[in-house]
Amino acid sequence: MKLEGIKACVFDAYGTLFDVNSAARSAQDALGDQWKPLAELWRAKQLQYTWLRSLGGRYADFWQVTREALDFALESFGLSDVVLQERLMNLYLSLHAYPEVPDALRKLKAAGIKLAILSNGSPKMLASATANAGIAKLFDAILSVEEVKVYKPHPSVYELACKRLNVTASAICFLSSNGWDAYSAKAFGMRVLWCNRLQQAPERIPETPDAQIATLAELPEIVLA
Repeated sequence: MKLEGIKACVFDAYGTLFDVNSAARSAQDALGDQWKPLAELWRAKQLQYTWLRSLGGRYADFWQVTREALDFALESFGLSDVVLQERLMNLYLSLHAYPEVPDALRKLKAAGIKLAILSNGSPKMLASATANAGIAKLFDAILSVEEVKVYKPHPSVYELACKRLNVTASAICFLSSNGWDAYSAKAFGMRVLWCNRLQQAPERIPETPDAQIATLAELPEIVLA
């Protein structure tokens, strides 16, 4: 398929550009076989806390939310350990980018497509992750919900990308591996490719993304003429 009239590609960060499991995977020497279930619980609570804080009007930045989610996960696995917690938090600042990411971004940049990140992550976290992956200079904007003090999927988050890039929602191709995020961006009015890396079932919320892709390697062919 082709998406016509795309002027900008806007990317979710965690799970889309960066492998959120790579922090725990890098600490297997301390976590052993528990690394993967711990990573999954950490991520689940991290997202849950963003939604609960948004609904309750109790915003805290993503660094704090990530630490609180990790606290919960470590205690759940009987691994409460300040040194281990600090190690995992530091590893989260340098999450691995998925292997196809740099090449896909360079192709889009060379074709004149505006590129941005739109993420729950705090500015510090996003700056660290993009620098570590060597992709920071490819983006025209790295946007954090810190600017609006509410988490995805609140419409004001998606609106932030339109305002900062000076592009209408319908001229933006939004990319996320998180189904709820992809569906919500489509409901806002963006064109959306759900990067369904984990082959998840379709969400039951408004509205359905334009298409699914398995990795970002498929993106340039879809949006470039």
